[in-house]
Amino acid sequence: MTKDVIALTPEMPDLPTLLAGLYAGGPDLGVNTTADGAVVQLCAPDGRPLVSVEAPLLVQVPGETARLLGGTVGEGPVWWTEARASTAVAEAGRLAGSFAGRLATVLGGTVWPPEAATTDVVPLTTDVPAIPVPATGTPAVDVLTATTAVVLQDRPLVAMTSWLSDALRTATVADRALQIVTPPTARLTLPTRTALRGLPNRWVVQDPVHGCYDGLSGAVLHWRNGTFTPVRDEDGTASVAEAFRTAAETGERQLLLTLRTRQPAAADLVLGRALETAFRHLTGSAPAGWSTAEPVNLPWSTRQLTDLARARAPRPSWLIAVGHPDRPALATIRVLRTTAGVEEDITLALGYGENETPPLQTIEALAAELDAEHGLVTLLTALRAARRDLTVPPRLEPPPIPVTFTLGHEEARRIGRPPRAEQPPLGLTPTRLGPTAEPALHYPLGDGTDPSSWSTFQRLTRHLKQQA
Repeated sequence: MTKDVIALTPEMPDLPTLLAGLYAGGPDLGVNTTADGAVVQLCAPDGRPLVSVEAPLLVQVPGETARLLGGTVGEGPVWWTEARASTAVAEAGRLAGSFAGRLATVLGGTVWPPEAATTDVVPLTTDVPAIPVPATGTPAVDVLTATTAVVLQDRPLVAMTSWLSDALRTATVADRALQIVTPPTARLTLPTRTALRGLPNRWVVQDPVHGCYDGLSGAVLHWRNGTFTPVRDEDGTASVAEAFRTAAETGERQLLLTLRTRQPAAADLVLGRALETAFRHLTGSAPAGWSTAEPVNLPWSTRQLTDLARARAPRPSWLIAVGHPDRPALATIRVLRTTAGVEEDITLALGYGENETPPLQTIEALAAELDAEHGLVTLLTALRAARRDLTVPPRLEPPPIPVTFTLGHEEARRIGRPPRAEQPPLGLTPTRLGPTAEPALHYPLGDGTDPSSWSTFQRLTRHLKQQA
């Protein structure tokens, strides 16, 4: 699998330091740049990329390096310089380790993973011209077929890095699936899971005992016609891997919010305020940081977030926000310009331990403020039994169970007043939030423990759609 090595340094690697790192293979190797200079590649004499190095990134968000790399990583602002080594050449992984080790030695930093660090010159002994030329120039993609871009990852936690984001974007433009292959010990961050949700994209787990299976659905997979696809019996039914069925109950839970806001496309519109409001209600503080990929490196700023989305318009923007280390909280935001205005589709997840209580009592007040101040369209709140750290293991996890559903006052008005939106089936009398004349409607669905709440929610949404 492609080897990722990261140098974490207190100072930005300058040109002499980068050159010292790139000299890890001696004078016979060459240097190339791609992505408008954002990626530097250490190349074999024939020009074949061996190690790709991304431009250093200043991570200013507390707890972010520890979230992605583990608790042994130090805190504080740090320059993150990531190198990806090709597995086509045996020496490439050691070259990446030597590059990172040299940066860390010169600048007084550390290397992740620690065992990869070295400062040795790594001579190239492989007959590189004898190795088939890769079919792709995208550094993150290891195998490219007519239908699929395959990324091989050996990291314990697979984050939605700029490498992966670029691979996903490239695959989507080319109408290809993105399939990430990992060992069974790997987990995904929520942004990565979100990116892989929905076919043909897949998380492919290579289990030494059970073979390959889908890390999100459990379907047993095999490589066929240039892609990983489910193994089906004579009836066309896919089987579920035995390894996927194993799930231990830990008492940990996640509080999940899925909301949409819509506001006029005014010149003074500031995005991100709805998410900040949710964070303040549920954690007591604003998000710690935001970015377009992981690691989340920028301190939270609604103004900077707005400027980025405005510069990209009318193209949509996809962003990530993260909370402070004391409360696991992670959100994705999709900003979209529509004929009705500017919409923000937000998913927010918060993690709680066995002895921690999710603040469900704050949801009603949050919904009222979102409707009054931020153009709430809908808000669905749910609970699920899942990891407190918000990572996704390749195991069966119970689905989220709905707790409440809120219709913003504009959406409620569009659907219609009594007896429609305010008199749904099953006796789900909503709480009226806001002005009496045009309230938002807040529907209680359960306490997050009864799976039948899904049936209740589905009946409610069918009723509302019939009236719309």
